[in-house]
Amino acid sequence: MTPTQLRAFAAVARLGSVKAAAGELAVSEAAVSMHVAQLRKELGDQLFTRASSGLAFTPGGLRLASRASEMLGLADRTVLEVRQAGHGRRLLRIAASSLFAEHAAPGLIELFASRAADLDMELSVHNPQQFAALLTARVVDLAIGPTISTKHELLVQKPFLHYGVVAVVGPEHPLVRVHPGPGQLREQTWLLGPSAVTEAGAMPALLRKINPPEEHQRIFQSHSAATEEATRNTGVALAVSFAVNADLASGRLVQVAGAGLQAEGSWSTLILPEHSALPAAAELTRFISTPRATQAMLRGPGVPVGRFRPSIHVTLWS
Repeated sequence: MTPTQLRAFAAVARLGSVKAAAGELAVSEAAVSMHVAQLRKELGDQLFTRASSGLAFTPGGLRLASRASEMLGLADRTVLEVRQAGHGRRLLRIAASSLFAEHAAPGLIELFASRAADLDMELSVHNPQQFAALLTARVVDLAIGPTISTKHELLVQKPFLHYGVVAVVGPEHPLVRVHPGPGQLREQTWLLGPSAVTEAGAMPALLRKINPPEEHQRIFQSHSAATEEATRNTGVALAVSFAVNADLASGRLVQVAGAGLQAEGSWSTLILPEHSALPAAAELTRFISTPRATQAMLRGPGVPVGRFRPSIHVTLWS
């Protein structure tokens, strides 16, 4: 099996057609079919057949699709590591949920990177539901986000920090003077960060419990932008409690009183087993639960540009 053959088959499996795979790889359909035929001959398996609803993969084809992504990711990682080793550098790639990336990652990255002069860290923001696929395909080395239910035999999850979510408004907002009921809450304008549109975590869980209609929800590109808008008394924001403590103390924000307007969540690391994980990823997994790391996540001042080169994937919502 060659990387070219595996890349062609992985594209067919992911996109569901030879034509789409050829378009993505910028080659002819005949070239993709030839690579698949070579794999079929070498492995002695049909891999997939054409059906009225699309492609029907054999058990062997499904297994190869999973292994192909993992092997290609590992090959790309190896090339990167060899090149970096030649320049005396290491790279740790971290996938994070939007909430962790915004509120806790900067201080953690600054502190951890300061321990190793040869280490660069790259952060990308993803939906936590994608973490398992990213790790097993070796696209990232470590994932950090809400504790999720995972039974993936190749992944190890380790909770390390609990956090609270509260509803806040500006000091002149009408909800400051009342204990709102469910109906009144659903009538409010809700100012929300990117995590509100995902399924995992305390913030989307609390939003589902309140269940405001979609037309009453405004999604901002950051959670901080949503809470800043709340200071103008234009709506209700959901915020991580430690991130708004200073604003609550100064009176710029007020926590909305009432049952069901608080939630508890936890962040966890998700990583391949230690014998398969990148050493720097395993080290960060151990370090992240230490008191120094916790303090940095809660109070970190941010990361100097020269130490942190983020690769951020941003999704915009209307």
